[in-house]
Amino acid sequence: MAGCVCKSVQGQPLQPRGGAVRVSREKQGRGGKLVTVISGLPLDPTQLAALAGELKRRCGAGGGVAGSNIEVQGEHRDLLVAELLKRGFAAKKSGG
Repeated sequence: MAGCVCKSVQGQPLQPRGGAVRVSREKQGRGGKLVTVISGLPLDPTQLAALAGELKRRCGAGGGVAGSNIEVQGEHRDLLVAELLKRGFAAKKSGG
């Protein structure tokens, strides 16, 4: 067991499970456009991509997966928090 080391996924460290999922908005570095960012999801990359597709359809917006975060174009924090809570994630709004 001493030699056992958890591997990272695509260079990103594995995230602990059971923590709060944060839903924030970002505008900086995006040409003035708002993007809703979901971070802290305890999912593997395949599950993350599938969830991103479902959430983007629910919002009627574009976006994608960046690292271990889901980005949805536009201001959709309230809708995304409600949807994530419905799916069993401990989601919270983060930021201003």
